[in-house]
Amino acid sequence: MFGKMRVWLERRSPVQVIVGYYLLAVVVSILLFSLPAVHKPGVHISFIDTVFTAVSVVSDTGLTVFNISENYSLFGYFVIMIVLQFGGIGIMAMSTFFWLLLGRRIGLRERRLIMVDNNQFALSGLVQLVKEILKMVLWTELIGAVIFGFHFLKYFPTWKEAFLQGLFASVSATTNAGMDITGESLTPFAGDYFVQIITIILIIFGAIGFPVLIEVKTYFSSRKKKLEHPFRFSLFTKITTFTYGILFITGTILILLLEWQHYFKSLTWHQSFFYALFQAATTRSAGLTTMNITEFSVPTLLIMSVFMFIGGSPNSVGGGIRTTTFALNMLFVYHFAKGNREIKIFKRELHQDDVMKSLAITILAIMMCCISVVTISISDKQQELISILFEVCSAFGTVGLSMGITPDLSILSKCILMILMFVGRIGLTSFLYIIGGDNNKKAKYHYPKERVVTG
Repeated sequence: MFGKMRVWLERRSPVQVIVGYYLLAVVVSILLFSLPAVHKPGVHISFIDTVFTAVSVVSDTGLTVFNISENYSLFGYFVIMIVLQFGGIGIMAMSTFFWLLLGRRIGLRERRLIMVDNNQFALSGLVQLVKEILKMVLWTELIGAVIFGFHFLKYFPTWKEAFLQGLFASVSATTNAGMDITGESLTPFAGDYFVQIITIILIIFGAIGFPVLIEVKTYFSSRKKKLEHPFRFSLFTKITTFTYGILFITGTILILLLEWQHYFKSLTWHQSFFYALFQAATTRSAGLTTMNITEFSVPTLLIMSVFMFIGGSPNSVGGGIRTTTFALNMLFVYHFAKGNREIKIFKRELHQDDVMKSLAITILAIMMCCISVVTISISDKQQELISILFEVCSAFGTVGLSMGITPDLSILSKCILMILMFVGRIGLTSFLYIIGGDNNKKAKYHYPKERVVTG
């Protein structure tokens, strides 16, 4: 039986195997969340809600159909945090970690799987990349847990509760899961700017992309060693950092402007600023919130939906179409309007395949989200359109923000959100290659070319 399964796996493409691994992770998570010890005494959770929770945790989304603090036990909290690592760091990264612990050799096939799971273009240096990712994420979570733990001593009666809350908050923020065990997200800390700043730093750390963090670390190492040839950041890091920063700043400004005479009308300037700043950060992929977002106006909710649709950066814990995809689309439109056939930025020229892939990803994502909104609107007619759109973008961007309609949705609507969360986690590029299995097929023949009138 295992021999046949191994032969079947060897015939699958790396993308198909990775997707299979994530599906397996969902199945294992369903079994774990079905254990009686995970729930508090007397709590019963339906099978569909257990599946929904498993998909949400594996995809690091954070959308839930019930209050975790009221339904899950201490053991359940730790199960969630463990599963979040597989979703945030990546299936292959965690698998490689265990292989290295067992002394197993990382072969060519495993390296190809790591390459696909981490959106890399070359096989060299993959094991070292995984080690760097693991060290950075785990150390960041630990440091964040210690900082939160000591700070939370003034909020919780015992040090055990304070450090448990701190650990969960750190893991949730770093993996951009958006889950909480306070029962109110970060609303209790709406006036605690220290907690918000630390959380924003952890969110950015998880969503900006692991290659960016590794390059930044390499840059500072090279400065210390005073190498003869200065370190040069890659085009990916430049585009990612610039786009992430622009989206973050733009989101903060737009929320401030749109809510200045609405929700922020009776607040002080620093309260308004931090509310806007935190919501702009959390729409990247985090899902944590310091307020009831249903009190925002419709224009603000639409803006937040757009930012959630864009999501985080490639090779990060974020979902959505990704920041670089958005950047390449904007660059394409700008250069097309100017009549340029080549797209140049930061003294480099973009590859045409990357531009075409970005356009394909965006079109497919828009189609998926539109079909999802229409289907959920038909299935749950009692829900407002803005709430459904917000929920769909949150699921696709693996954000986890909600206007509170998740528990009331039908089984069909919950299944649609689960598909969006799963696709958002594995990435639309992988989703596109599941059926074909090979993204480098060359045509065996060509037809005569003919122009078509467009626009």
